Amino acid sequence: MPSLFDPIQLGAIRAPNRIFMSPLTRGRATREHVPTPIMAEYYAQRAGAGLIISEATGISRQGLGWAYAPGIWTDEQVEAWKPVVQAVHDAGGRIVSQLWHMGRLVHSDFLGGEPPVSASATTAPGKVRTYPAEDSGEIQRPYSQARALRVDEIPGILDDYAHAASNAIRAGFDGVQIHAANGYLIDQFLRDNSNFRDDEYGGSIPNRIRLLREVTQRVVDTIGADRTGVRLSPNGEVQGVNDSNPAPLFEAAAAALDDIGIAFLEMREPRPGGTRGAPDHPPIHPLMRKVFKGPLALNADYHGDDAQAALDAGEADAIAFGRTFLANPDLPRRIAEKLPLNPPRENLFYVGGAEGYTDYPRWDEAQAA
Repeated sequence: MPSLFDPIQLGAIRAPNRIFMSPLTRGRATREHVPTPIMAEYYAQRAGAGLIISEATGISRQGLGWAYAPGIWTDEQVEAWKPVVQAVHDAGGRIVSQLWHMGRLVHSDFLGGEPPVSASATTAPGKVRTYPAEDSGEIQRPYSQARALRVDEIPGILDDYAHAASNAIRAGFDGVQIHAANGYLIDQFLRDNSNFRDDEYGGSIPNRIRLLREVTQRVVDTIGADRTGVRLSPNGEVQGVNDSNPAPLFEAAAAALDDIGIAFLEMREPRPGGTRGAPDHPPIHPLMRKVFKGPLALNADYHGDDAQAALDAGEADAIAFGRTFLANPDLPRRIAEKLPLNPPRENLFYVGGAEGYTDYPRWDEAQAA
């Protein structure tokens, strides 16, 4: 079986190892969602990953509701991404842009007071980071109620994904990953506790995976299947979204993506004892593995030993690491040599600036300090 340090071909992208950097929202863009120079340093530091999957990146004004997260729908955003991507390439890395529409998780503050869109008229639980009001320092507000996306609006959503994918290639990215996980728009269509539609996008499993299939096909038609990946989260509740019978749902989704021929599938699937939610069903990736024949990456609280064990068992072809890569820019070396890891500082994940972003030391730097 392959080692974590063996190369892998992901469509047109040749990854030199199977230790991927998973998408990690960091909040270092401008208020107008334009990437900033410090992001080039951050990503270049982590260019030793087999593949960097960028932080979630908004495809449209309608689809982005996270304070200081980047977008990729304007020329200004594209131009600002170019030096970020170039820095990764100059450091010998590969990077794809994760395309994001948040659906009902966009607060109306970001939309001039208009409601966000979703599969159905629902409201996400909890609160969202937004910008402070002029008279208040408050940046956490309850989610707004979403309205159901009309069928005649869906072609516009597909256009937004195609435009963003084209912009990603224009910015120099090696490809894109469609974010269809974690309770965002596509996931809201997939799962039956957030999709109550009675049209061709609701009810049956083929109907609920229709938006995923259409978005993926449109992106593939725009930039090629060999530069298109997808992210799914097949197990457990996330941001209020769940499904009563996820196994056949995600098996069908994986089969649809295999039919389209995407370059890779990466999945967030919590495991027992996980730090970001516990599973409420047995793992679904074995079923998906049977119908999706392309490269499969798993993601959820993996370490070096159990990551290699997943490859040895044939469960996956690669493993994506999140917070450990955030805190350890030289993570592949640390795994290879079984070196201690820097702990992540969660209070600094989204606050802006270099602290907790570009100041995590590499192993050699830590020893020299």
